[in-house]
Amino acid sequence: MKLFITKKSVIFILAGIILAAAVIGICAGAATAAAHDDGERVVVIDAGHGGIDAGVHGINTNTKESEINLAIAKYLRGYFTEAGFNVVMTRKTQGGLYGLSSKGFKIRDMKKRKEIIEKNDADMVISVHQNFCPIPSRRGGTVFFDKTSECGKALAASIQKSLNEMKECVKQNEALAGNYYMLKCTKNPSVIVECGFLSNAEDEKLLISENYQKSIAYSIFKGAVSYYS
Repeated sequence: MKLFITKKSVIFILAGIILAAAVIGICAGAATAAAHDDGERVVVIDAGHGGIDAGVHGINTNTKESEINLAIAKYLRGYFTEAGFNVVMTRKTQGGLYGLSSKGFKIRDMKKRKEIIEKNDADMVISVHQNFCPIPSRRGGTVFFDKTSECGKALAASIQKSLNEMKECVKQNEALAGNYYMLKCTKNPSVIVECGFLSNAEDEKLLISENYQKSIAYSIFKGAVSYYS
């Protein structure tokens, strides 16, 4: 007898793992906040940049990082929502969160993201970005965590493992410690996922593809869920 497993069925299987982990208090060897009173875990998905802050650009197509970030973030939201999470997005449109585009807009934008994270008492924060390097051969996804956060390190390692298992992965990268503002907005696990290098032609070709955007979003989701198991 052949066994057919769809992506949707995998989502529900993974959701079951989360529920079991929440019941017995498993947290990948690190302390995190318990689920909220309604039993739902709150995941804040942060699509980096936006508005006049486009981030980096594709080396060949000049595609804005901010556009790719938002596309992947929306697919990621879909996977988490279908699995029963309470999902909050810091940025839902192509616009930024800074209000007026005057001096200091970047600081205002970052503070607004932190405000959203704190207001929603996030159990997990995933910030989506794209990388760029003067060395065009550099490629692949890298996950960053705050060096003072053990639970952030564990989440980053789980997502990195999932990215490394993608069929398109050509280099096994390691999760890295980073001193970034978005990693310091909560005591709960928070990571920045640099999905690939827009300075690399092969990575850029993948990252502007709708199918790959869906695939890498699913890989991030799978890694995040595996963290709870």
